[in-house]
Amino acid sequence: MHSPVVVLGGGPGGYAAAFLAADEGLDVTIVEAEPRLGGTCLLRGCIPSKALLHVAKVISEVDELREDWGVVYDEKPKIDVDKVRARKDKVISNLTGGLGQLAKRRNVTVIRARGTFLNSTTLKLEGDDESIPEGGELTFDHCIVATGSVPAMPPAFNIGSDRVMDSTGALALADIPETLLVVGGGYIGLEMGSVYAHLGSKVTVVELSEGLLPGADRDLVKPLAKRINKMCEGRVLLNTKVGSLAEDGDKIQVTFEGPAHFGHEKFDRVLISIGRRPVTRGLGLENTSVVVNERGFIECDAQQRTADPHILAIGDVAGDPMLAHKATHEGRVAAEVLAGKPAAFDKVAIPAVVFTDPEIAWAGLTEDEAKAAGRKVDVEVYPWAASGRAQALNITDGLTKWLVDPETQRVVGCGIVGSGAGELIAEAVLAIEMGCEVHDITESVHPHPTLSETLMNAGEVHFGTATEIYKPKKKPAVAAS
Repeated sequence: MHSPVVVLGGGPGGYAAAFLAADEGLDVTIVEAEPRLGGTCLLRGCIPSKALLHVAKVISEVDELREDWGVVYDEKPKIDVDKVRARKDKVISNLTGGLGQLAKRRNVTVIRARGTFLNSTTLKLEGDDESIPEGGELTFDHCIVATGSVPAMPPAFNIGSDRVMDSTGALALADIPETLLVVGGGYIGLEMGSVYAHLGSKVTVVELSEGLLPGADRDLVKPLAKRINKMCEGRVLLNTKVGSLAEDGDKIQVTFEGPAHFGHEKFDRVLISIGRRPVTRGLGLENTSVVVNERGFIECDAQQRTADPHILAIGDVAGDPMLAHKATHEGRVAAEVLAGKPAAFDKVAIPAVVFTDPEIAWAGLTEDEAKAAGRKVDVEVYPWAASGRAQALNITDGLTKWLVDPETQRVVGCGIVGSGAGELIAEAVLAIEMGCEVHDITESVHPHPTLSETLMNAGEVHFGTATEIYKPKKKPAVAAS
């Protein structure tokens, strides 16, 4: 069988590339080992985790109403795990079913198989699905590699116990353990830890570095760290290493090495969330001219082209950041390139969102990146304690900040921590991509009372015109006589 364009992987980047290429009039085939399209994000990542995080947030808000607002509930919420799991699975089913229909309407052929490269223009197809063509080979003119990533699992932690989970296992929600250890204080660990904590688990978080969410600005992390520490009842162990895991009956014995905790402790379940690795091993890429770097990423240019003229790469396999929305846009670029259009991936601001409570979001240049590069920026912070909307919602520990180039007055970065930060950051992305100056933000009328005002207000801080806080205006320089 021959297909002019083959997309290897049916995740957010893969199906976006395939569908757009089909819309451009190209004959497209998707090769996907999973029985459904959607990839990690839809099947066992972004979407199911957000469904569970919704449950956790509602429980948290109910607790807050009880504690702070005088709304009394006679009983604590009872968790029907089977029903929660079924609802999560229904969300996945609805979305994957829709993708299948979209593929049919676009006449995109979907082959259920594991594909590996025999050479630069041929895939070997492994599996037993009836969609696999006779001979088990698929030739192509161009292939877009969109195989995504998988959770990293160090050999020392892979002890063959189902009580040691990665993010996929955690999302399966087999049960609500009495005690759960989360290894890794990044976004996956904190999101899933929050879910289990609000469902009733006693959660402990251990992080090797000196703070949670390494890579995010500390002022953004501070309100979340305070909330996580309260949620875990102080069981947040920083600067601490997990030395070993061992199954002990129906428990996992864990050794800790660090100033925050040293010795042994037993847990019902352990979640390993120390990052992800790109799926490039075992693809047969050595049979092509594709170059894979030391971190396992495929090297490609701004048009997503690799060193092999027949092969492009998008998404997690194409380098950091490993985010679904980045993969989708790279898929669009790859499809347009194959359609003969002058496309390139040249984004200035790729937003990152941590869907904890509170949420953290940032885009463009971070404060830490500016310091590391020795780049001078004006950092303008608006505390949510000054926001009427935040006061009404009792979410006053948030903040919004802009990073402004002092010479051009352009906004070059934005960070937000607080409820709905993931939604609010979209305005910042547009502003940075458009090359807006800070006055463009402040002169745009924002609705009141909303949290979106804090973006305008943070810009006003730059000029000393934010009425809800006091920041003395800079005195004009006195000319020498």
